[in-house]
Amino acid sequence: MAFEGLADKLSAAFKKLKTKGKLTEKDIKESMREVRLALLEADVNYKVAKDFIAKVSERSVGVEVMESLTPAQQVIKIVNEELIALMGGDFAKINTSSKPPTIIMLCGLQGSGKTTHAAKLALMLRKQSHRPMLVACDIYRPAAIQQLKVMGDKVGVPVFEMGTVNPVKIAKQAIKHANDYGNDYVILDTAGRLHIDEQLMNELKDIKREIGPNEILLVVDAMTGQDAVNVAKAFNEALEIDGVILTKLDGDTRGGAAISVRAVTGKPIKFIGTGEKVEDLEVFHPKRMASRILGMGDVLTLIEKAENDLDEKNARIMMEKIKKNQFDFNDMLAQFKQVKKMGPLKQVLSSFPGMEKKLRDVEIDDRQIDRIEAIILSMTPKERERPAIINPSRKRRIAMGSGMKVEDVNRLLKQLEQMQKMMKKVGSSGKIKRKHGMGGMGPGAMGPGGPMGPGGPGGFPF
Repeated sequence: MAFEGLADKLSAAFKKLKTKGKLTEKDIKESMREVRLALLEADVNYKVAKDFIAKVSERSVGVEVMESLTPAQQVIKIVNEELIALMGGDFAKINTSSKPPTIIMLCGLQGSGKTTHAAKLALMLRKQSHRPMLVACDIYRPAAIQQLKVMGDKVGVPVFEMGTVNPVKIAKQAIKHANDYGNDYVILDTAGRLHIDEQLMNELKDIKREIGPNEILLVVDAMTGQDAVNVAKAFNEALEIDGVILTKLDGDTRGGAAISVRAVTGKPIKFIGTGEKVEDLEVFHPKRMASRILGMGDVLTLIEKAENDLDEKNARIMMEKIKKNQFDFNDMLAQFKQVKKMGPLKQVLSSFPGMEKKLRDVEIDDRQIDRIEAIILSMTPKERERPAIINPSRKRRIAMGSGMKVEDVNRLLKQLEQMQKMMKKVGSSGKIKRKHGMGGMGPGAMGPGGPMGPGGPGGFPF
């Protein structure tokens, strides 16, 4: 995940301040030197890192430590506030048209992920009850139009295309089509190049001049580090972009582009790509990103993801069953399916404060859930509802049917029993909250030491 190295180095730098009663200029100078090196190693723009350190140092020197904070916490508080300011303060919304449709033009170099993220953005808008339409304006790249049509089918959004005619004409006809058919968002997937050239920029300028898009979003690959910032700067100078979509922030990237883009271009990051699935697009929140960088987790994004992905009706039914202590294998199966919708388990768990570092060297195999599901699906409906009837002969049949061992079936039965006991306590207390418990089977149960996780009582090792 992005920022792992930066988070570790910042943590090490702040650790040295723990024993200080007051922050002296020498203390700050030493710790800020380490912070500057950490930022540069994370591929943050040199000038951005230099200005950032100057601001933090100025605020930190001689600051009296608040009663509720240690010196290290005081510095972290200042660094956190400056990081948020550096990345734009609050999240930036899409510029919408007072009269539909709102026209969004995506641009960027070839291979940056424009087509994929056009579909991701369309899906996000569709989930918000809008009626987006994708437009194939890339007439040069082989199979670009077909790729967009495939992605459009995948996210359930219509695609407008006219083959390889002039992109400006395509865009104009698309807007007319959107007006006729009631599409309130038009997303233009424009052509890219392997490098910035005059022909590319002229074509994009023509589309901008003729169409007048409400929003121009540049799609850049976070894996390219400072090159991503340089690309953003060049596109902004030529087109006056409105914002950036930063892709592949889930990969092994140092994250410097996310910190540098706003300071270098003056334009905000509006969305970040966090995975390969069409659902893996998030609104960029500087406050939450600063929390991730400083190892504080990102629970708010996790809660939003849970609310989007989890079934409200099923959650209410599940809460009632928990209150009545009627949780069975059918419910466990349903909960696993809900958790899988939220993405890779390790990524979900890493959103909790302090968990990312703990999980770094822990292998969490998502296939673990598939194996548990195989055991449950090998049971009869009666066995799922009444696990108490599962005797030794039934266990052998279930193990054989799922390709597992009898010991694995015993372990799962024990885990269900433990979960029932846990949920009985939660249910009787009357403190069931879907946001935090996700219907009683929160992802924390799958974490290290959790009842269903590695190191937990009876955690699955396979």
